[in-house]
Amino acid sequence: MSGHSKWATTKHRKGAQDKARAKLFAKLIRQVEVAAREGGGDINANATLRTMFTKARDASVPLDTIERAIKRGTGELEGVRYEAVNYEGYAPGGVALIVECLTDNRNRTGADIRALFSRNGGSMAEPGAVSWQFGRKGVVMLPRSVGEEEIMAVALDAGAEDLSEEGDEWMLTSSPSDLQQLRSALEGAAIVVDQAEVEMVPTSRVGVEDEPTAKKVLRLIELLEEHDDVQNVWANFDIPDDILERVEV
Repeated sequence: MSGHSKWATTKHRKGAQDKARAKLFAKLIRQVEVAAREGGGDINANATLRTMFTKARDASVPLDTIERAIKRGTGELEGVRYEAVNYEGYAPGGVALIVECLTDNRNRTGADIRALFSRNGGSMAEPGAVSWQFGRKGVVMLPRSVGEEEIMAVALDAGAEDLSEEGDEWMLTSSPSDLQQLRSALEGAAIVVDQAEVEMVPTSRVGVEDEPTAKKVLRLIELLEEHDDVQNVWANFDIPDDILERVEV
């Protein structure tokens, strides 16, 4: 099992419980707003908005709050205009990172992200230097209590590309455009979905075998994620489970 996947799953679950609700809501609302601006306010016609809508509802963002964000995105209500910008770089140990942001001030955000990298043993990279090591995929996490045959009987016809074991969960991957179709098919078959998101999945991983480097890698990622403009941080590390358990806080 990949230590990275275990860490990501644990982080996702802790996030829903431990993060300041207002901060989490703000990030999700920003994602909804940008999706509506770029593809229109109809969730049936805008697949990205549909994904962001579902993600926000999964996190218990109130429906009226989501609807106002959609209206700001389409221009029906006034609001700050956010733009998407990605940064690429390396954490200690040569771990590749992609930092996805939504910002109303590109210069400010860029300076902040660069400072976080440089102060924590990392380095920024030119656009494209890191992203080729990742592929954008729809990712669905399911409990291992569901049988493999039961999952595949539904998933194959709904766009699933691969099924793998990730500790106490199954991980299904698909193309981003098939994610909602896949989730709907699974839920329609009464299969519990723990998580369904579009992610940047590494095509290869960098092993981090020593504890001090693992701590530095996770610390940098945590600091990046705490920034208000950062929506996601994708990494290609693989930390052994025993080290991961010791360094997690």
